Amino acid sequence: MTKNWTRTRKPTFNKDSALHMDNIAKTVFKPIYPVIVSNALEITGICRGKCLDLGTGPAMMAMAVARALPEMSVTAFDFSEGAQEIAEANICEAKLEKRISTAFGDVHDMPFEDQSFDLIISRGSMFFWDDLKTAFAEIIRILAPGGATYIGGGFGSLALREQVIKDMAKVDPNWNCYAKKEGDTEAHRRFDLMFEQLDWETYQVIDDDTGFWVMVTRPA
Repeated sequence: MTKNWTRTRKPTFNKDSALHMDNIAKTVFKPIYPVIVSNALEITGICRGKCLDLGTGPAMMAMAVARALPEMSVTAFDFSEGAQEIAEANICEAKLEKRISTAFGDVHDMPFEDQSFDLIISRGSMFFWDDLKTAFAEIIRILAPGGATYIGGGFGSLALREQVIKDMAKVDPNWNCYAKKEGDTEAHRRFDLMFEQLDWETYQVIDDDTGFWVMVTRPA
């Protein structure tokens, strides 16, 4: 039986892994970020206010949001100090430092005020969180009225998914990613149970060619 890729696993937070992700994000993964952001904007309908990119890594998603949405300020948030340094360098190089700020901390206990972000995005980070329930409780806490999330993993489209897997096989033949695995009904049940325990009804699990995404909304 295929292992359910929505089960979390221990991450490696160090400068080498951050540099490796930065290189991949600027090459093989480069085309996916604008597409994922476009998908997020289409499904949430949010185009202004404050955006939080969780597990930002080299800040490619944060920068894609800033480029697509001139009326939105962006916070790039990560647990890795090495990733934060790289993110800050990338943001400065892109001349987006007036649009994007960085923050350091743990998704399970974030240093943000209640109901402070209109859009919360994250690609790939969720699968490394120690406790999904605690993390989503925090996400719900900081989500503003009328706000929404687009959190999960994927490559934006089936064509991009196939291209990334093909290109990564050339870069690293041993590369293994949740993209090669399949979601299943267990994954959906896991989120249904989690949101039931959180007493939160306004959410949607998206599992299609764009990837596996969780959209939580807070009514206006």
